[in-house]
Amino acid sequence: MKKNGLILSIILLIFVLILGGFLAYGYYQKDTYSLKRPIVSMEIKNYGTIKIELYPDMAPNTVKNFIKLINEGYYNGLTFHRVEETLIQGGDKAGNGTGQTEQSINGEFKENGYNNEMKFERGTLGLARQDFTYYSSLSADLIEKGYNSGYAQFFITAEDVEAFNGYYTAFGKVIEGMEIIDKIKALETTTETDEETGEKTKTTKPVNPPVISNVTVDTFGVEYGEPETHESFDINSWMMNYYYSGGLSY
Repeated sequence: MKKNGLILSIILLIFVLILGGFLAYGYYQKDTYSLKRPIVSMEIKNYGTIKIELYPDMAPNTVKNFIKLINEGYYNGLTFHRVEETLIQGGDKAGNGTGQTEQSINGEFKENGYNNEMKFERGTLGLARQDFTYYSSLSADLIEKGYNSGYAQFFITAEDVEAFNGYYTAFGKVIEGMEIIDKIKALETTTETDEETGEKTKTTKPVNPPVISNVTVDTFGVEYGEPETHESFDINSWMMNYYYSGGLSY
């Protein structure tokens, strides 16, 4: 009987050790595992491919929206319409930054109530939006309208831009191809002539805007679903209504 009891105790001890090992390994995996973030491949005609890692943990709805637009082929054939020392910007159907979209998404950044810890360091992907601060004396709501006016246009920072931190949605980082951004930001831009003075000034529009020939995204099997959107705000209609109604906004 004693022998059988000893054998049973040894078997039980082995079982406990094996179970403990499995649990410890499980905790180790949980502690060290990190979800593979989506990787975007953006082919720029005559320049090469920029690869960008998206951050759904920082800006989940913005990432969902970007992935949806990519999968719809939205960006294929569009250009980088704005280049300057600090950033390059693209994704506008009109090709000049003035294109309107029917839908917009909420800006996921601190000043808009979102806990997004990403900083606009060199190589950060950000969502472009409108800024109605100039008109905020007419209605304080216009600041929030600007915060939530982004949708398709995006920019990539070529330098650290601290002024954007907390005021624009950062949702990705370039992991390959920063040399392409450096080439694009240095492109020759067009000039504008003042009709009254004849003075010429440089614009941010490239003489030969680089073409985004194809964009794909690898989500590593993760389905990110549909983004939350809302109807876009039209500042021009708002202004007309404001003045024609005696200064009352709708």
